[in-house]
Amino acid sequence: MIHIVFQEADIAVLQKAIDLDETLHGPIIQIKDDYAVGPLGDLSTPEGWQRRRDWWKEALQFTPYLDSLDMVDDKMTLHQLLETLDAQPEEEAWIWMAQNQHDVCGYYWLVSHLKEYQGRIQVLYLNNLPFLNEKGGVFYPVNLYEIQPSEFRKAKRLARPITLSEFEIDPDEWSRLAGEDAGVRLLEGGKKIVGKGYDYYDKDLLPNITANWQKFSRVLNNTINRMKIKTGDVFLAWRLRMLISSGQVELNGDPAKGWTSIEVKLKGATPPAELKGTDAGSDGASTGAPV
Repeated sequence: MIHIVFQEADIAVLQKAIDLDETLHGPIIQIKDDYAVGPLGDLSTPEGWQRRRDWWKEALQFTPYLDSLDMVDDKMTLHQLLETLDAQPEEEAWIWMAQNQHDVCGYYWLVSHLKEYQGRIQVLYLNNLPFLNEKGGVFYPVNLYEIQPSEFRKAKRLARPITLSEFEIDPDEWSRLAGEDAGVRLLEGGKKIVGKGYDYYDKDLLPNITANWQKFSRVLNNTINRMKIKTGDVFLAWRLRMLISSGQVELNGDPAKGWTSIEVKLKGATPPAELKGTDAGSDGASTGAPV
């Protein structure tokens, strides 16, 4: 069997599960792109893929992940998967996904290319299912990598073939998402994905930006820790840069030097007198540097 996951952290935990259970033996491949954010229109064309690649290139600027642009290369991963399935008619593919928009959107993209392999594609959707954590307590994982490797013996029993009906409906759902091209996509339960604007997570970012200077990286970390519906730090950093460009947030420092070297604060906001110069990591004024 070939295992397919959608997040890098899933690979290590699934490999540990395979080491514990030889019936799960098989290679693990990852669909890398995060289809829950960014443009999806016309991905059936080279122009559509280039548009998405250009968006990621812009989003990855000034981040620690500049070498991650290969994430927009799932077409090659898909091509290699299909070659294997064609060359080995007895081979199955197992798609693992947890209850989050990243995995579900990736599933919709992938399954839209697999209809002719119906009967050989298994899905394991860990949707609202209880597992035991490392302390023996019951919890409901949002991500695959949160599950203990020993618990995958329970998870594997959930494998089932994707039905012919699903192969009719789910590609249509992908077409709807691509046509809508909303910018941000959220999971509302089951496999229902709804589209939101690119500014959806601004409501999480802005409360963590104060009248005092704060490290750019601190704002990102505080936002991720406090937000209920998670997204990646790259997307949040890109949105924070958009807030700077729109004039809602001020920047101090050179973005090219990295997240820990620049600071942000609310535009025009004045901190209380007793807080001025504290918690900021800087006592300088904004340089007004562009991002």
